[in-house]
Amino acid sequence: MTATAGEPVAGSTRRAPAKLPRAYYAAAAIAPLLLLAAWGLLLVARPAVPGPAQIGDPAPNFVLADLDGNPLRLEDLRGRPVIVNFWATWCGPCVAEFPLLQAAAVAHQGDGLAVVGIVFRDRSAPAREFMARMGATWPAAMDPGDVVATRFGIIGPPDSFFIDRNGVIVGRQIGQLSATDLERGLGQILGEE
Repeated sequence: MTATAGEPVAGSTRRAPAKLPRAYYAAAAIAPLLLLAAWGLLLVARPAVPGPAQIGDPAPNFVLADLDGNPLRLEDLRGRPVIVNFWATWCGPCVAEFPLLQAAAVAHQGDGLAVVGIVFRDRSAPAREFMARMGATWPAAMDPGDVVATRFGIIGPPDSFFIDRNGVIVGRQIGQLSATDLERGLGQILGEE
């Protein structure tokens, strides 16, 4: 005789499933809640990560090595109008806007204008050669690991920040600077607007 579903086979003994202690069920119910609470505490206790710099914010300070290995500190330029320009030698719009920055640096030297280049995802040798070939009169710095670029919220070059004498970002140009863009930014940081 053959057993059908749900019927025990003749001569076999069917065991009831083992019962677990109540403590096991309680632990299984409480463990996920404890893990969720611990995760929540970690989120609340971790330090806040500042977002990228915005217009009206103090410019994030940085200390980078310029192309000659000398320290370049943004805080050393406090009291002067500053343009921080993120650029790369492989970036066509960066190359195209370079003469505008060069002309502004020369024209507003008496106003104390400081231009600072931050090389974005490029190598120092081509950047140094480009700066020399173009006759750059301002420092450029390497940004290992894009630390400064991240603090400024840079996705790609060119990107320029106009920083007033108090160290506050008053303007930003994402993408290539035109003469009009540059004059507007200069007006904001030189006090002509």
